Amino acid sequence: MSGWSDTAQLPADDEHQRFARYLQELADVRQKEEAELVRSVLRDPDTVMAQSAVVRHLDRRAAQLLNDPGFADWFHAMSMAIGEQEFLVHRLQEWTLLRVIAVNAPWRPEDLLAASDWFQRTAVQILTSPAALRLLASEGRTRRVRTAADRWLTEQRR
Repeated sequence: MSGWSDTAQLPADDEHQRFARYLQELADVRQKEEAELVRSVLRDPDTVMAQSAVVRHLDRRAAQLLNDPGFADWFHAMSMAIGEQEFLVHRLQEWTLLRVIAVNAPWRPEDLLAASDWFQRTAVQILTSPAALRLLASEGRTRRVRTAADRWLTEQRR
């Protein structure tokens, strides 16, 4: 970690520069220091920028760990690091549902259909579950999701 342990040590540059530096720090952080760095970023006075940097990190790491047995430990560590920040908690929960579907664990169709637009768009891009994609093709929230899921299913039939 490179000096982000306390918001009092934040560089004097603007939020755009801090955002870019946070993204770099989060990309480079060692696993054992990841949770502390996330907590540190979330102490930034610009809460919108800080959450944006953290959600990008969560999305990147969750996608990397989607089929990895270490996902559960990572999820727990990130849950503790983000605390009760509603947007970030919701995003982590949606990544957990994506993981459940990706590893062929039992899931409920109503959870898939109730998930956010972000979730449904992401599901169509990364999942290979025919059942999930059929459901999104027929009942996805947006035409974009329905079309993409249908296109994926059509390609798989060829």
